[in-house]
Amino acid sequence: MITAKASRSPRLSHQPVLFQEVLLALAPIANGLYIDGTLGAGGHAAGILELSSPGGLLLGLDMDLVALDLARLNLHDFTSRIEITQSSYTGMVEHAARLGWVGRVNGILLDLGLSSMQLDDPARGFSFRGDAPLDMRFNQHAGSTAAEILNNSDEDELLRIFWEYGEEPHARRLVKSILAHRPVKTTLQLADLCEQSIGRSKSGIHPATRVFQALRIAVNGELENVASVLPQALDLLTPGGRLAIITFHSLEDRIVKHFFQRESKGCICPPSIPVCSCGHKASITIRKPSSITASDEEVNSNPRSRSARLRVAEKLLA
Repeated sequence: MITAKASRSPRLSHQPVLFQEVLLALAPIANGLYIDGTLGAGGHAAGILELSSPGGLLLGLDMDLVALDLARLNLHDFTSRIEITQSSYTGMVEHAARLGWVGRVNGILLDLGLSSMQLDDPARGFSFRGDAPLDMRFNQHAGSTAAEILNNSDEDELLRIFWEYGEEPHARRLVKSILAHRPVKTTLQLADLCEQSIGRSKSGIHPATRVFQALRIAVNGELENVASVLPQALDLLTPGGRLAIITFHSLEDRIVKHFFQRESKGCICPPSIPVCSCGHKASITIRKPSSITASDEEVNSNPRSRSARLRVAEKLLA
């Protein structure tokens, strides 16, 4: 069985989600080339680097400068074998090309969504457990904040965000409340509006939960980024190389699942066409099981892992 420590550094305060499952899926090899497109604090990267010793190399990307500073500390023992860069994972082709890695990468990891570190920092505005400015940007120095989107978007755009990204059934009622109370600037101000307009559910889930998810997705362009990076990642992999993706909600998981299903098939013509005209060829095989979730033990120690889902594909020979 493949095993590795979560980190060689005591500075890493938490075990990354599905840590052993990711290492088993990627099966790092000595001297391999790897990309962690969502480096975070560096937990997964540490395991990959440990198992790909003595000469394995890793490119680590993240938008969050705070996370990158922490990763540099946590991965200090691997300094000669890792390049850490502030970038969205959508820029991985550019950075891999600079290193001469295109078509040579043995494994790529994307751990999508919000990190515990971001969620636990009230100043970032991702959570309504405390009052803070509505920011929600992964990169705090670029792009529109959640408050700017909330206060500058028209009614139709806000409805689209809450319906599409939050699947919020009471979106229309909520949007009318937001429009009547703008400007909405803080997390608790928005959470209170959600509670007043939507009300508490019998499930006990706070009515702001879907709304905060939707705003975060809109702020960071998360769904568009996932859809755009998947074909790029396949281009970077060497035959036999693996792409491992962890998602935390159904919208992202659906994009990954459908992409994997499409790329694992030959003909993708509609059933009504009797003779194939698409010329499509399978480029990957889906590793089994098709989706991996956290064990009961991990969920008990890290409740955030409950919604995590790992999907893995292996690139076929051209």
